[in-house]
Amino acid sequence: MVCETFGMIETSARLLKLLTLLQSPRDWTGAELAERLQISPRTVRSDVERLRSLGYPVDATRGSVGGYRLGAGAALPPLLLDDDEAVAVVIGLRKAAGVAGVEEMSLRALTKLEQVLPSRLRRRVSTLANYTVQVPADEAGPQVDPEVLTQLAGLCRDREQLRFDYLSHDGTATLRRVEPHRLVNWGRRWYLVAFDLERDDWRTFRVDRVRPRIPTGPRFTPRELPSDGDVAAYVSRGASAAAWRYKASVEVAVPASVLAERLTPAVGVVEPIDDERCLLRTGADRVESLAVHLSLLDEDFVVVEGPPELTTYLEKLAERYRRATSS
Repeated sequence: MVCETFGMIETSARLLKLLTLLQSPRDWTGAELAERLQISPRTVRSDVERLRSLGYPVDATRGSVGGYRLGAGAALPPLLLDDDEAVAVVIGLRKAAGVAGVEEMSLRALTKLEQVLPSRLRRRVSTLANYTVQVPADEAGPQVDPEVLTQLAGLCRDREQLRFDYLSHDGTATLRRVEPHRLVNWGRRWYLVAFDLERDDWRTFRVDRVRPRIPTGPRFTPRELPSDGDVAAYVSRGASAAAWRYKASVEVAVPASVLAERLTPAVGVVEPIDDERCLLRTGADRVESLAVHLSLLDEDFVVVEGPPELTTYLEKLAERYRRATSS
């Protein structure tokens, strides 16, 4: 009985080692696996069949350059992670747990993984958490349906047209027909960069306002991308400005080159007026956030064009500051 039990433990340990090797992104010949595990090629074949019976999709190719590797199956089998991989996944899940739209799934996966972490890895993760500070976003991110994200990513991959209802700030829906290209994660928001077939131009759509219609359209040939193919730069340079609820054009008493160096492209577009002034086209989803952004310019400014709510709030702030400094 003791020998039988020891043999089972030895076999289980060997299967785990085999699974670890097969998870690496390469093909292993039977001879290489036999040498690494110090077993015979026949035992390798037997262990591969055991893994398959446990639900691991081990693919095999024949020929002089053939071998084994772990493939994709119908269900997700348990995975083996080394120490660095496990720590990286935990950190990523903790960060994702604060992203609107995927919090619940991230927390479930995080709970399962942290429950089985060895003490040495718990200490590494805890140290990183205790000595790392994440600056929160100034606004809460909108809720994004993970299924919609997955569907949009698949359409980008398969180059299939998409029809969807796009919701405005007041909830009004318009029907759009696009050729989806890329999903962009900017801060706490997700954007779809696509070619709008009705407007014959590239557009950026907030994913939380996209309501896909099924079935999807025909396949398309990819077009030349905006901004020399740099989709992230296209979004950050103001392609998402259409998604701002409140927009403003502000004259700032500083040269355009100076202001442009201080601001990230995500803040807005800077245009020169003369050698001493420039125009900043910016916006935000909340008047309060827009007012704060303007105060952080640390320069004299004049609101050339903007919503009445912004003027009212700036006057309110000015009066509040006057009261704060009065003796």
